[in-house]
Amino acid sequence: MSPRPKKVRRCEGNFCGRAFKPTGTPLINLKQITLFRDELEALKLCDYEGLFQEQAGEKMGVSRGTVQRILTSARRKTAEAMATGAALIFAEENE
Repeated sequence: MSPRPKKVRRCEGNFCGRAFKPTGTPLINLKQITLFRDELEALKLCDYEGLFQEQAGEKMGVSRGTVQRILTSARRKTAEAMATGAALIFAEENE
């Protein structure tokens, strides 16, 4: 039995190929943590725009539970990057 196909998630903006890193250290010398487009979108909608997870799910075309899982992963990665001085690399999609 194969897994269920991944739903297409609606995300605004295109940040792929960009990075957020500490100043003064070349990217090549930093640990790189990949933040996928849907994770960035969930962070933006819930933490920046202040939407509830249900509202963010409607905008992204996924369930509230999916938004919660995406948001948990995004927050963990962001906290790890900030606490350890790693770079966040923005990628298109989690394969």
